[in-house]
Amino acid sequence: MEYKISELVAKTDVPKSTILYYIREGLLPEAKKLKSNVHRYNDDHIELIKYIKYMKQEMGSSNEQIKTALENKNQSLSSSYSMLAPLMQTLSAIPSGALRYSKDEFIQYYGIDAKILDRLLHDGILIPINGEFTDKEASIIRLVEKFEDVGVEYAIIKEYVSHAKSLSKLELSIQKKLCSVRTDENFSTLWKIMFETLFNAKKYIFSRNTHKVLFNSLKDEIRH
Repeated sequence: MEYKISELVAKTDVPKSTILYYIREGLLPEAKKLKSNVHRYNDDHIELIKYIKYMKQEMGSSNEQIKTALENKNQSLSSSYSMLAPLMQTLSAIPSGALRYSKDEFIQYYGIDAKILDRLLHDGILIPINGEFTDKEASIIRLVEKFEDVGVEYAIIKEYVSHAKSLSKLELSIQKKLCSVRTDENFSTLWKIMFETLFNAKKYIFSRNTHKVLFNSLKDEIRH
């Protein structure tokens, strides 16, 4: 189906100036030109605009990241790192502008015991990205130290990590299932499902289950 740009604006809730900007930036294909001043758009434009809007608003992706993802959209979701780039950046949870340190620099700057650091790395409690350490790793070390200071066994933290590893494997399975049903038409929808599962549903499901367990524990405590 073909649309005037006014219809495109109405269907996507994206201003005309923004749509034209996306075309100039190479994020959207050119419109079909009927006459010098008559252009028509199609359903692909609508789907792509919704995808770009989502990636920018929900994921904070740059034009370059989105362009790379779109250029590789015909590749497998599970094998194309370039398509995963916006997701990987968000999952790393490293703030923009964060200071990064090598292992030796990190030990020296934060005064970390090298043996403790090696233990946390070995047990998967610390997982530096690309071998670089930031304040994120330092905050986890401080948390582990607080656990141990109050006499809570280190084993419970390792168990927590074990559950996180199991969850990550399940999330990979979700991604592969999405990959198995991917078509050019549902490309942006599948990414929305993956992103919303990891960043919205995950937080909701885990937080609500924690709330439920703690609430029931409080009720039991009051009864007794």
